[in-house]
Order: sequence, then structure tokens, then C-alpha cells
Amino acid sequence: MLQKLDISNFTTVKGRYIDQISLTFETFGKPLHTAPIVLVNHALTGNSTVCGENGWWNGLIGKGKSIDTDQYTIVSFNIPGNGYDGVKENLFEEYKIFTARDIAAIFAEGLQKLNVQKLYAVIGGSVGGGIAWELAVLQPKMIKHLIPIAADWKSTDWLKANCLVQEQILLNSSNPVHDARLHAMIMYRSPQSFKQKFDGSYNDEKDMFNVESWLIHHGKRLEKRFSLLAYKSLNHVLAHIDITAERGCFEEVVENIESNIHIISVDSDIFFTEAEDKATFAALKKIKSNVTHGSICSAHGHDAFLIEFEQLSELLKDVF
Repeated sequence: MLQKLDISNFTTVKGRYIDQISLTFETFGKPLHTAPIVLVNHALTGNSTVCGENGWWNGLIGKGKSIDTDQYTIVSFNIPGNGYDGVKENLFEEYKIFTARDIAAIFAEGLQKLNVQKLYAVIGGSVGGGIAWELAVLQPKMIKHLIPIAADWKSTDWLKANCLVQEQILLNSSNPVHDARLHAMIMYRSPQSFKQKFDGSYNDEKDMFNVESWLIHHGKRLEKRFSLLAYKSLNHVLAHIDITAERGCFEEVVENIESNIHIISVDSDIFFTEAEDKATFAALKKIKSNVTHGSICSAHGHDAFLIEFEQLSELLKDVF
């Protein structure tokens, strides 16, 4: 069930004052404050429905799953502006209003209003993992296990470039959400994934290649559930992840984080690359002992964190 909190008197990283923000969320599993709490951060087109009917992470979260709803309380906030909650506020017309750090700060205030002082874990994929990094810096003592998956603590130049292309499609296409999704799906998968799935096959009935039909299908699906404004807003958040901005070097920023940090990559990810995660892990190991790095081996690219649940569960078994 969707619930709502009002965040008052919020000032963004860029100094914009907002008198009230509606923050919606859902809880799953054990009642709040009766079990260890796991915060789940959704990805760009995701939402707070992480498990149950229509849950986007059902392969990982649920009864008897890796994150067992019989043992944990699951909390998931909607990123303000994602549109899932039906909240229509004039401030979201300014789609560049929030960075990932702002979202993390809003989540921190939401947790405070729920009287949550400690989190057993924060887990998130893609932009949700970037927000998890930002939250760990803002609340260095709150989180026992920090688990960014197919994510990083920064938006790389490569990621920013792709976000710019996405923004230009969203601003200039006559069919923006549909067309931006086509481009995004190419980045979320990999050349190997496309070859494995389609291998040059042709759909005679539709008179097009199956890869073309598949992309158009995904464009139409997203059009039905995601607004143009939500897409622009979340794409901007994705392009603005950086825990070091206005703070100092990476080592100085992460030094105070007390969390056990479990970085999980996808070896074929061309969006948040495994190479960047390995560099992050190497830097962390120089100053911390409580950090691990694991990889999902998959042809499916970035989206493997939504597909390879058996591997993901195995990588998380020591945490959950």
C-alpha cells in the first residue's frame, strides 16, 4: 500500500528552497520496527513496488527469497518526480531541480520521520545504487551493509554523454518517451545479449528484424506507464551522481562510512562498467577492510541485475 510523508523546508544542493515535498513509499515483510530494515532504492524507470504482485525485484525479494520478507522489513521510497505515486507538483516542471544527493537527503529525512535510526542494508541497482552511495556519505553510521549493484559513486563522462543523448531525444523527438527508451535499451543490454537473443532473425509478419520489433515493443510499453516529465527528471538525477562534489577526494569522503560495502558489478555492463567498480574497490581496499567486490557473469549487460537472480542471490548470501 502506498503511503505518504511530507518533507518540509528542504533546500537542494544548488540552494533552491522548497517548502514541501511529497515522499511516497511502500513497506513489505515484517511490520516496521519489528525486524531488521532493508531500504531498497529503485532504478530509473522503477518504483516502490519492489516485490509482491507486479514487483520488479520479485526474483530477489519475497518469502523464501534472498531478501526474505519473513525475516526483514523492506522499505522503498519513490524518487520524487517519478510519477508512480500520482503526485503532480509544479516544482517537477523544473526537471533539473534534484541531484542524486538531494534524493538521498530526502530519503534520509523520510527515514527520520519513520523513526528509523539504523538500516540493516541499503541496496539499489543503477541510479538506485548511486543514491545508496550518497546516503551512506550523508549518514555514515546508519547503514550496516551498503550494496550498490550495477552502479557507481559517480556519473562517469560516458554515462553523462548517454544521459545527454537521452535528454536531447526527450526534448526534441515527436515521440519522446518511446524513442528515448529505444536508445536506452541498447545501453542497458550488450552486443552479446542481442546476438544471443536475436542472431539476425527476421519477422516476416511484421516485415522487420526481431531486434527492431523488440525495441519498439519496449518503447510502447514504457509510454504506457512513464511520463515525459518523469523520464527527464530521473535522467537528470542519473547524470548527477557524485559523492565527491564539493567535498574532496574519494578517499577522504568515504573514510567515515562505517558500512560494510559490497560492490556488485555485471561483467558485460557498458553503462556502469565493471572496470570502474574494480577501480573503486581497489581504492577502498587501501583504506578499509570491510569491503567486497563480486561480479554477475552474464551476456545481458546492465539489465542483468534484473535478470540473473540466482547469481545475485549467491553473491548476497553472506549478507542476508
